[in-house]
Amino acid sequence: MRCVIARFPFDLTKSGVLESMKGIKPEQVIGESVIIGRRTYPVKQVGQVITRQDRRDFSAGEVLRAMTQLGFTCRGLPRAAVPTRVLSPLQQASAVLGIPVTV
Repeated sequence: MRCVIARFPFDLTKSGVLESMKGIKPEQVIGESVIIGRRTYPVKQVGQVITRQDRRDFSAGEVLRAMTQLGFTCRGLPRAAVPTRVLSPLQQASAVLGIPVTV
């Protein structure tokens, strides 16, 4: 499959990516990741290995798009938990009784 990463065209195949990542120890995953074989790699590490370019030269989105098209499982950034409003005991009791209290 032909894809463009950091403005350079690459002909990538699933077997070629598997071969390139063979023997590469995965770094700690903090953000986006790609599952290759039984290992989970950071997207930027995969991009660096398969393109032989500096990680600053391409975006994680470019590599994610290419890996997804090749059929690899990709994971995006973890969603931030929505902060829940903590109710005071008076507000909790009012909510149970159905009487709104403004504090």
